[in-house]
Amino acid sequence: GGRAGGAAVAGGEMLVGVGLLALALLAAYRLYLRWGTRIGPGGAARQGEAAALPRMKRRDFSLEQLREFDGARNPRILLAVNGKVFDVTKGSKFYGPEGPYGIFAGRDASRGLATFCLDKDALRDEYDDLSDLNAVQMESVREWEMQFKEKYDYVGRLLKPGEEPSEYTDEEDTKDHTKQE
Repeated sequence: GGRAGGAAVAGGEMLVGVGLLALALLAAYRLYLRWGTRIGPGGAARQGEAAALPRMKRRDFSLEQLREFDGARNPRILLAVNGKVFDVTKGSKFYGPEGPYGIFAGRDASRGLATFCLDKDALRDEYDDLSDLNAVQMESVREWEMQFKEKYDYVGRLLKPGEEPSEYTDEEDTKDHTKQE
């Protein structure tokens, strides 16, 4: 009786293993369908166009100016984190109109990143000074800012209402660009 009982247990474990493998494959396939085919018709051309864009000259942006760079109206994709604007065009798979973080394209992403919220509720239509965020959330914003600095080009500041843009020289652009490489 012991051998038969052991075989039944082994058969049950194998059945569970096959079932889990099938579930994992189904989940992977569904993720592929959702995100892997998101580029869609003309998407590859858009990505190629974005890759061919020259490095952006440094400048400052109002919220309205930033919104133009959402990957839909303009192939370049910018977003702001903690008052700094980054060119995330090379990450268009993530930040483009069809990407999982596309909601942040052309916007100030600070609140959404700080609160781990990918809803419209995390975005403000007016300048957001983040003053209501707690210390942990502000630390999270600073960590995100550091990650963006390491991975993407810093292209300027997000202007507060009434604030004047800075004048950047070509020398500052070149110096900062060589520093990042």
